[in-house]
Amino acid sequence: MSEAKPTIALVIDDEVQIRRLLRLTLEANGYKVYEAATGQDGLVEAAQRRPEVIVLDLGLPDLDGVTVLKRLREWSRAPVLVLSVRDRDEDKISALDNGADDYVTKPFSTGELLARLRVAQRHVQPTPENAVFRSGDLQVDLTARVVTVKGREVKLTATEYSLVRLFVQHSGKVLTHRQILREVWGPNSEDQTHYLRVYLGHLREKLEANPAQPEHFITEPGVGYRLIEKTR
Repeated sequence: MSEAKPTIALVIDDEVQIRRLLRLTLEANGYKVYEAATGQDGLVEAAQRRPEVIVLDLGLPDLDGVTVLKRLREWSRAPVLVLSVRDRDEDKISALDNGADDYVTKPFSTGELLARLRVAQRHVQPTPENAVFRSGDLQVDLTARVVTVKGREVKLTATEYSLVRLFVQHSGKVLTHRQILREVWGPNSEDQTHYLRVYLGHLREKLEANPAQPEHFITEPGVGYRLIEKTR
């Protein structure tokens, strides 16, 4: 039997000692750990590493932790556990309202931290009923990572599939150009709208009956795109 794949964790904290402690603790419990000492570096690491869980300090040298949290939530749904010396209710409420999944104050128990990480990760497990998306002749199986049109599998590149998955996860909702670019290409690509035009064109060629008159991937002029869920 093969070994279980380690959970990818990102620690964003400017204290070297805290990062070292968290690395030792997390690696001893099956995590693969990446680190960042600033908010900006943390955002870049999050985009590149796509962590399954993030431990975030609020007192960073360049960006406030809540600002980092807000930017993360524009394109990532990875569970975020805030780890901070700030123990005021106002700080906790602000972090939780802006997308944190949990809040632990320093000093902390490593046992409690690990337990809270497990809980946060359980809450983001995909539900079976959402594993397959159907819209007319288009079907996307997120578990098998298979896209079909009229029952025939369509081969997509990794980027094309990432786009389709993002649209499926937000089907029926308008996704702005910035949201899509940050999710698929990372936070430093939010102005590269030509990427979207090119890749949306590819998706329509592969998945629409008439790419010139798309029925699934709809343009919202000046805003972004929407995936329409059609009945057969």
